[in-house]
Formats: sequence, structure tokens, C-alpha cells
Amino acid sequence: MNHDRTHSPVRADIEEVTAAMAATRTNDRLRTGAGAPAQGSAPAGSPGPRRRRRLGRLALHLALIPLAAIWIYPFLWMVSAAFKSQSEMFLGGLDLLPDQVNLDNFARAWDAASFGQYMLNSVIVTFTVVLSVIVISSLAGYGLGRGDLPGKKVLVVVLVATMFIPKVSTIIPIFLVVDALGLDNSLAGVILAEAGPAHVVAILLFMGFFAGIPNELEEAALIDGAGHPRIYARIMLPLAKPVIGTVAIFNFISSWNAFLVPLVFTLTNPELRTLGVGIYAFFGEFSTDWPGLAAAAVLTILPIIVVFLWLQRFFVSGLAGAVKG
Repeated sequence: MNHDRTHSPVRADIEEVTAAMAATRTNDRLRTGAGAPAQGSAPAGSPGPRRRRRLGRLALHLALIPLAAIWIYPFLWMVSAAFKSQSEMFLGGLDLLPDQVNLDNFARAWDAASFGQYMLNSVIVTFTVVLSVIVISSLAGYGLGRGDLPGKKVLVVVLVATMFIPKVSTIIPIFLVVDALGLDNSLAGVILAEAGPAHVVAILLFMGFFAGIPNELEEAALIDGAGHPRIYARIMLPLAKPVIGTVAIFNFISSWNAFLVPLVFTLTNPELRTLGVGIYAFFGEFSTDWPGLAAAAVLTILPIIVVFLWLQRFFVSGLAGAVKG
């Protein structure tokens, strides 16, 4: 009987299951702290990996806060100067809070410097340029990102190389082209000069995004009888909303703050100036209206902040999608 009890397969299985259940309960007690520290666990009183990561992030944030304050201080000083008088602006030094709020600077920036007309011109030029760049760059990116275009690598290298050409060196040929078309001293000439040159960054963003779209999607549309123009307009462009938002932000900021091109193409017609050129009116021959200039800068930057907050959800996803593609 003892021999049967000792070597019975059933009893051996029962003992094995019982031992496993006991080991499981022991491990559970150790994980909940009921028993001795498990092998490999952190000693008592030492921070765990998660706590160390939190402490590291906290230390990084504390180190970056002063840098962020130094970075944003000039903008805060500009906003503060917009509410100060000329004397207080220079005597107050680096103080941010004005002794007396002065709103006359904004009225002077809006009325005396024809800022209302300049802002209207900027809105017309900027939104037309942004729309044109999105259409042209997305078409170029679709052509380069999909299919095997002959000489595509050479074309991309040439496009990237043009990024290193200073814009001031191309202003004369651009002016000659616009003047030959009879568009000098007009908003149409400014728009053509801003939107006409290749916007390489926008093209590369669209190219990277379109290259990452699965070929099966395009092949299915071709089987259904859709041509490439319809695939671009009905499939590719709606999928590229994050990249469209990113390109829109980049080009809105660039066109809104443009100075050289609007200055050259509106020299003999000051009524067509944009905000970037209009701010220059605060620099007189013998003096400069610094508080009025600060107020004008605040009015100029407000639309940029609004547009960025509106499109910021597309910004990071657009860059990430294009780079991943």
C-alpha cells in the first residue's frame, strides 16, 4: 500500500498541482508586500524606476523654465511697451508692468498709419498665397511621391539645392517676370512673386506623406475607373489634411510677415502695402515712434497666434506623417 501511495501517478499529479498553487499564493503575497522582498526588487527606501523617471522629468522641467522665461521675455516686453508712453518706455527699463495703460498707441497704429488698409491687403495676399501654395505643392508632391517618375531623384536633389539660394538674389528675375506680365504695383504681382517660386519644404512634406499611402488604395481606385486627377482630388488630398494644416501654418507666417517682396512690388503705390511694409512707416527721418511700433507689432502678430491655435492639432501630426512616409 505504501508503495502504491508513493508512486501513484494520480497522487504525483495532485502533489504537483498543490505545490504550484502554493508557489502562486507565495508570489502573490510577495507582490502585494505581504512577504519578504522578491528577488530583483528594489530595496526598501529606494525609489522605483517610475519614481526615478518622474524625478528626472521634474528636474528637466525646472531647468527649462528659466530658459523658457528668457525666450519669451522679448515678446512680453513688446506687449508691455505697446501700452507705455515714449518716455516711460525708455525710463522704465526692463519693467513689464506699465505705470499707466496708454491705449492711444493702438489708435495711432490703426488710424494714423493706415493700418486698417494694410491689414486688408495682408489678408488678401496671405490667404491667396497659402491656397496657391497648397494646390501647387500638393500636386508636385503627388507627382513625386507616387509612381516612378523618370529622373525623380535628380529633380528632388535640384529642389533641395534651391533651398540654399538666398531669396534676395532671385528678386530681380522675379521682378522682371512680373513686370513683363504687367502685374507690377498690384496685389496680383505680390501674390505671384510670393507663391510662384518653388516652396521646397511644402513639396517634400506632401511627397513624404503621399509616398507612405498604401498602393492598394490607389490600385482599387484605378480598377473602379478613376483617373489620377480624381484620385488626387477625392482620395489623396482629403487624407493629407494634417500636411495641409502644417503647410498652411508655415506659409501663413511667411506671407503675413513678408517684407522684401511687398516692398519691391508696391514702391510706387503705398496703398497696396502689407503689414510687414506698413510697420516701416513708424520709422521717421529724425525720430521713431517706438510705442506705436510696438502696438503695430502686437496687432500684426495676433492673427498669427489665432491661426496657429486653430491649426496646431494638424501641425505635429502633419510633420510626423510626412517624415514617417
